[in-house]
Amino acid sequence: MAKGNKPQVDKEQKVQTKYDKKMEARKKQEEKDKRDAKILRISSIAICALIVAAIAISIFASVWNKKTATKDTYVTIGSHSVTKLEYDYYYSMLKNNYVSSYGSLFSYMGVDATQDIEGQQYSDNMTYKDYFDQMTVEQISETKALVDDAAKNGFVYDVSEDYEEIANGIVSGAEAAQTSVKEYYKAMYGKYATEKNMESFIKDGLLANEYYNHLIEQNAPETQEIKDYYGEHVRDYDRVDYHSFAIAAQTEEGASEEDTDKAFMDAENKAKDMKEALEDGKDFRELCLEYSSEENKATYEDEETDASLREGAYYSSIPSVVADWLYEDGRTEGDTAVLEDETNNQYYVVKFMSRYYDEADDENISNTISSERAREYIDGLLVNYGVTDVKGELKYLTLEEEAVG
Repeated sequence: MAKGNKPQVDKEQKVQTKYDKKMEARKKQEEKDKRDAKILRISSIAICALIVAAIAISIFASVWNKKTATKDTYVTIGSHSVTKLEYDYYYSMLKNNYVSSYGSLFSYMGVDATQDIEGQQYSDNMTYKDYFDQMTVEQISETKALVDDAAKNGFVYDVSEDYEEIANGIVSGAEAAQTSVKEYYKAMYGKYATEKNMESFIKDGLLANEYYNHLIEQNAPETQEIKDYYGEHVRDYDRVDYHSFAIAAQTEEGASEEDTDKAFMDAENKAKDMKEALEDGKDFRELCLEYSSEENKATYEDEETDASLREGAYYSSIPSVVADWLYEDGRTEGDTAVLEDETNNQYYVVKFMSRYYDEADDENISNTISSERAREYIDGLLVNYGVTDVKGELKYLTLEEEAVG
């Protein structure tokens, strides 16, 4: 062998058995599983961190929203900063009262009772929310103005008893609704309402109401002023006693013009016949029985009462076609007439009995005069209670500006 030459060593290649391959695959799988587990741990930590962060954000948002509602200015009225909490108290109260008063009439008003009323149209350019916002601002403005003026003029009223009555009413309302007082406050006055934070708003309302009553008393008119007012509004306060009976034209849906005209002529002729019988001295109630349809006869059969007679009726409460005739100058007891009511497809047979003024209405006139004076005084106060929409949520204000512009 030549010097310097290293002997060659044959590298023997090891042959892999099935067992070796199986073990190597297992080793690789274990390494992969370790990597996947590590990734899963890292991902889980990240997800947990996100969940914790989301919860923290949710809690923060809830706290922030509550802080915003209870502390931040939502709208300014005059020199007063009104929070969303206070605004919602008035808004919720007015909305609930509106729904309670008119809910049974919603179908006639075009309101879908199955949907929230706020987004539905109140008028061509206002939703009900706009309308409720407008009423809310007006109510807050007037309350603030009255409370301020009461303080300025040294008016004092202890609202404790009235407040206790309202608080007890809320407890009773919660029991009737089978809910807690806490939840009832929220349902009545807004999301963040509590018994404690609503107290001052309720008491302000009670004080404002009592001060308004004080203004009514302070503006009561003298006797001569009442007489003068009556002289200017005679028709509004005079009452009348009279008999009336309606005879409807019997028309069917889709009837021809000829048939409709005949039905009206028949009704008019019946009314004229009844009027002639009255003038011949027949009793009005008995004639009502004679001319009534079978389904209406029972109305006039009671001999103790006379369904045809109305006593002490005001002009405003009488069908206009009848009222205009009754209140004509020179009308005398026993006058009779047949009056056409085109709007309701009928004729009235009417007998005038008397027209007079009831001195009990002196009090009504007094209240009207004092209310008008108090209203004028309050309107003067409201000049100093301008509205600033701090949060830009009161759309109705822009509608008013557009209307003025």
